[in-house]
Amino acid sequence: MRRIRAVLIDIDGVLTVSWKPLPGAVAALRRLHAAGVPLALVTNTTSRTRASIAGVLAGAGFPVAASDILTAPVIAASYLHDRYPGARCLLLNSGDIAEDLAGLTLAQERDQAPADVVLVGGAGPEFSYQALNQAFGHLQRGARLVAMHRALYWRTSQGLQLDTGAFLAGLEQAASTEADVVGKPAPAFFATALARLGASAAGTVMVGDDIETDVLAAQRQGLTGVLVKTGKYLPRTHHAATGTPDHVLDSFAGLPALLEQLS
Repeated sequence: MRRIRAVLIDIDGVLTVSWKPLPGAVAALRRLHAAGVPLALVTNTTSRTRASIAGVLAGAGFPVAASDILTAPVIAASYLHDRYPGARCLLLNSGDIAEDLAGLTLAQERDQAPADVVLVGGAGPEFSYQALNQAFGHLQRGARLVAMHRALYWRTSQGLQLDTGAFLAGLEQAASTEADVVGKPAPAFFATALARLGASAAGTVMVGDDIETDVLAAQRQGLTGVLVKTGKYLPRTHHAATGTPDHVLDSFAGLPALLEQLS
């Protein structure tokens, strides 16, 4: 049995739903923190900056700082700096994440000059026909399509809501292109998180509520996957998945006990 030394934790649906703590989550994270377990919160959330996320979580009692959080926007900014230096980017996203996209050249609203990259974040009211059609126009003119993630839906206090993947597929088909996805489940996302912790894949657990994007994607990179039955978890999705999680828990509250078994 693997000896676990570090933990990667999804946020939405695992620790919180609509930014409200799930039962037992605060106490469980405090136990990990007190035990000195190296951990990082890894999320495809694109509606808030790392600093904002840390503030909300700390306010709810989680022992978290901005440096503990790795988001899809942060990964996207690094990716674009490396792959498309100096590119002019049209951002389609719900929420203000400019702080975590520092150094990128972002097109301003109503700016019709050609974009080099269409950068797609999380879906919301901003994904109007006009906005999607503007992105489509840039793609037809040769812009590269980069997505922070391609999740089809996420869970809020009002239930499941459509997310980026539902719109991204349409843009890809209409423009005859394929998006570069930089958030989970991209291998580079997990590699970056492991590098931040100085941890090996074999000695690290990934905890998530999305069996494909969080758990099986991590297992393909050599991590131990833990699926929790909270957030977007659905029995039908679990049973129809392309693989089997290494472990399944009712909630994140059960993680400390599992880690004791694996240590």
